[in-house]
Amino acid sequence: MGRTPKDSITIADVARAAEVSRATVSRVMNGRLSVAPEIVARVRAAAERLNYRPSDLARSLSLGRTNMVALVVPDLGNPLFQQILRGITNASAAAGYKVLVAETDEDPDAEAAIAIEARRRCDALIMVSPRMDEEALLELLPQVQPVILVNRQGPAEAASVVVDYGRGVRIVVDHLVGLGHRRLAFLSGPAASASNVLRLQALAVAEREIPGLELVRLECGRSIEDGYAAVERVLDAQVTAVVAFNDLVAFGLLARLNEVGVAVPDDLSVTGMDDIGLARFAVPSLTTVRVPQTDLGELAWQRMHASISASSDGVDAVPELRLAVRASTGPVPPEPRMQGDGAADRIGWQQQGDIFALGSSEGLLARYEFGRRMPQVHAPRPYLHPVRTLGGHPLTEVSPVDHRHHYGLSLSIAQVNGTSHWGGRTYVRGQGPTLLTNHGQQRSRGVTVDRHELVDDITWYDEQGRPQLVERRRLTGDLAFGGWRLDWHSVLTARYGSIRIDSPATCGREGAGYGGIFWRLPSGATTVLSADGDGRDAAFGSSSPWLALVQGGVSLLLFQPERVRPWFLRTAEYVGACPALAWDEPLTLQPNQDLTLSLTALLLDRAVDAAEAKTLAGQL
Repeated sequence: MGRTPKDSITIADVARAAEVSRATVSRVMNGRLSVAPEIVARVRAAAERLNYRPSDLARSLSLGRTNMVALVVPDLGNPLFQQILRGITNASAAAGYKVLVAETDEDPDAEAAIAIEARRRCDALIMVSPRMDEEALLELLPQVQPVILVNRQGPAEAASVVVDYGRGVRIVVDHLVGLGHRRLAFLSGPAASASNVLRLQALAVAEREIPGLELVRLECGRSIEDGYAAVERVLDAQVTAVVAFNDLVAFGLLARLNEVGVAVPDDLSVTGMDDIGLARFAVPSLTTVRVPQTDLGELAWQRMHASISASSDGVDAVPELRLAVRASTGPVPPEPRMQGDGAADRIGWQQQGDIFALGSSEGLLARYEFGRRMPQVHAPRPYLHPVRTLGGHPLTEVSPVDHRHHYGLSLSIAQVNGTSHWGGRTYVRGQGPTLLTNHGQQRSRGVTVDRHELVDDITWYDEQGRPQLVERRRLTGDLAFGGWRLDWHSVLTARYGSIRIDSPATCGREGAGYGGIFWRLPSGATTVLSADGDGRDAAFGSSSPWLALVQGGVSLLLFQPERVRPWFLRTAEYVGACPALAWDEPLTLQPNQDLTLSLTALLLDRAVDAAEAKTLAGQL
């Protein structure tokens, strides 16, 4: 029966065509010198005529080698490891080797088994940043020789290519200290990472050697998500600069800082480590240490190949680390200070860069941001965040996961003539929450500060940039009742024509009458008190002149000093409250008509009960 086109040509076919044995063909194909030249020529001619390609597996078995090297890495999603892989792949290809890649997914317990299995299939093993402990590594290395370690120092007899990450983190610290920073946060990497240990050791030395240096060590991780989740802890640490474990952590940090309105580097400097390809495209571009990633892979292969081939050729040294200074670092921001003499019984506003800070001798109490970095879908607007008690407890939240368009304390309205000044989705009758391109903006025309009062003149614009309203906003702060009070007073004028203010409730969603001076609090167990009774249900929609929200040992008392509007309130899916402008009916303004909105807040470092809340509200 004839051979089909799909049938492969075997070594037996070549042997018959060349009239030699299969063993002779094998010796010729493997380059053995024990075959006469004329027979070699005849075998090769037959192989060429039959288009014969020898089996790599068969050749490996015959020669006792695979011409493959195994590479084991913790995380293929990390661009650093990708670049090391590229360096190894490019360098080994020139020597006729291929690379088998295995990932441990940052699991120290699985590394040994994965490494042994990969080594069985290949001629040698390269392990990048192994996470296993020292004892496990010492037990593994004799089983997988020849082996080389990258970014992990093993015993003296084990070959390695190691970056001095301790030196790298010291370069970053010295750079920040040179800019005036003295209180830094270090976002620590995986506990099993040897390079993280080197960083921590170098930081301890820096603390001893640099006068006045304070380092706050925060457990974090290695990923963008880890950096993103660390922002609140960074802000609570009240540092002026952050040293991230790597560039990925720094990327996540930058993204979240942008969302919450923290300016980098005006408010906070951020640094990374590795200088991966995207670092210079971050917003702002990232100051980081250049780790020679591709070079590490090439050096690892040079040392591995020298071991495999018993070559005595020299191998290059690891290049020096260098700092790439970009836009994410700058001089230390000025300390928040009160205007005037700084007496302990006064609160005052002060401009700091492009924001305004309200502070006392106890520290920062509130920041007034203009929302210029907010995405359009969030309806950019000025807002207050963080707002803290005298004891430093934060009572606002910005752009949380549950509602990205919530920004601390702001004047947020679901619909103004159909334009969203709330952000996110708009409730459409018969459709439900729908993402529309109807997000407006509130733009400050100018701010004046007089001691404890800030006045902001604002124009409200629709999604097409047409003016809708003008607003004069007054924000004042004073010490009161063992805490401090914040007074918000706004006058909106329908200067450009008639205005209709709606909420989801006026569009068919029962109970969703939100919109007004909206206070978004941090999530957590919250006790609700009001003149109409305790609990969320008693306060929701009520006309109580005051509302108290108690979280642990901290209280926020909200009081409506003028016209009392129904309270919109949430405590389950998130914690937030506002006096509702359009509770169940639209609110309309005629041309040039004014709308006055007022809210007083009392922030206390103690838990109040209903009786005390009522008494305090009566004195505000």
